[in-house]
Amino acid sequence: MATLTHPSPAATPAIHRGGGGRLGGNGFPPGGDGSDFSRRELPSRVYYVGMWVAIAGICMLFAAFTSALVVRQGISNDWARTGVPHILYLNTLILLASSITLELARHSLTVERSQLFKGWLYVTVLLGFSFVAGQLLAWRELAVSGVYLSTNPASSFFYLLTAAHGLHLLGGVAALCYLTFQTRRLARKLKNRVAVDVTALYWHFMDGLWLYILFLLVRSIA
Repeated sequence: MATLTHPSPAATPAIHRGGGGRLGGNGFPPGGDGSDFSRRELPSRVYYVGMWVAIAGICMLFAAFTSALVVRQGISNDWARTGVPHILYLNTLILLASSITLELARHSLTVERSQLFKGWLYVTVLLGFSFVAGQLLAWRELAVSGVYLSTNPASSFFYLLTAAHGLHLLGGVAALCYLTFQTRRLARKLKNRVAVDVTALYWHFMDGLWLYILFLLVRSIA
């Protein structure tokens, strides 16, 4: 009776790529474990494109809110101006100051001044939370005056616009908090600083968006 024998490893044919490259038994080139694939980094422009796409989406959202406000104000007989709480002007100064501190942080991002970078980031985060707290105080001021979300169309748009902006701003605050935990890594490698630049782009956009919202509120609700 014939006996079955297993081919020796030396007799096993090598696995070849379609293009002629030789692969090992793990599917990667000999001596490789595929770690170079996992370490491959995306180009910086990918992050910028992604951020600009997100910004475009936010612009479309607030453009829709603006259109709805203009149409609702034009066709309604129950549009009652509620007035803009004065704390919103202080909030505007706080938000503008946060953009300045964020730029100071960006310019201090070096290995020698990494602690200064982290300190300015902490200040920016604090100002961001202060802005959100100020918005909550503005809501409370309106509520004490008897103006709620469903009081009239004008008050509804006030709460809607400020809440939508506040939620998006909290996303920026979360990104800033992440950067504070990555200070050493960001300072060591220049390529890693794209995270700081993209976050700054989003934060400055939030500032500009708030100035637009405040102008819209003053013109339509104050």
